[in-house]
Amino acid sequence: MERYQEKKRRKRSIVESDNPDRWLVSYADFITLLFAFFVVMYAISSVNEGKYRVLSDTLIEAFKTPPKSTQPNQIGKPPEGQLPETQGKVGVSESTRVESPKAAQPQHHMIQLANRIKLKLQSLVDKKLIKVTPNKLWVEVEINTSILFSSASADLELEAYEPLKKLAGILAGLPNYIDVEGYTDNMPINNAVYPSNWELSAARAASVVQLFIKSGVDPDHLSVIGYGQYRPIASNNTMEGRRQNRRVRVVILADKNAQRIQEIERTPAAKTN
Repeated sequence: MERYQEKKRRKRSIVESDNPDRWLVSYADFITLLFAFFVVMYAISSVNEGKYRVLSDTLIEAFKTPPKSTQPNQIGKPPEGQLPETQGKVGVSESTRVESPKAAQPQHHMIQLANRIKLKLQSLVDKKLIKVTPNKLWVEVEINTSILFSSASADLELEAYEPLKKLAGILAGLPNYIDVEGYTDNMPINNAVYPSNWELSAARAASVVQLFIKSGVDPDHLSVIGYGQYRPIASNNTMEGRRQNRRVRVVILADKNAQRIQEIERTPAAKTN
């Protein structure tokens, strides 16, 4: 009996000696699991900045794409959907327009580009024969045809070469797309060379483009557009108004979508809405 009680006493002492330290095992397991949890959370929360930037730029490009609009009929520009014909437009592209492997001029550089052009052509700007209009999406260089062509002709005058070559010297170093647009007044023309003002306006724009190409401007970035008499900026009822309407516009686009945006903004229907 005494031997049995002695064994029981020893057993109880062993159990009592183990119990106080058992919580340390559970505590250590808990700390280990908590550490593993925070390691996993940290790994999941890490962001690849390069992939995030690519995704962000892609989403911005997708949402800023403007709606489709009516454009001048330009041979060589790939159609984006079925575009309706627009009255008063004749267009001839110098070559098939494809997206350039180079990046277009950043939009915030458009004003700087306009200032460079103004400085280069300052004397004609002061005489109001050339007008340079900057925009965050394009730069317009409007040249009065009185310094470019004689009446009913698309052959460049001698005095036209100097300013156009100066302008080409700036454009030759740009990766941007460039539209060259021809305009006339509403005085009818009908001869063996130019049956209407459409052909005359397109031919004048083409003459400017040919000089640009000879001066080093990339032909893949050039388009020729003829508007004829259908986009006046002044009244054709006066001599001064007709003089202002006879012009060539060189439009340097910030990117491939800018042409569509500026076409929408310059459409008479869009201005009235």
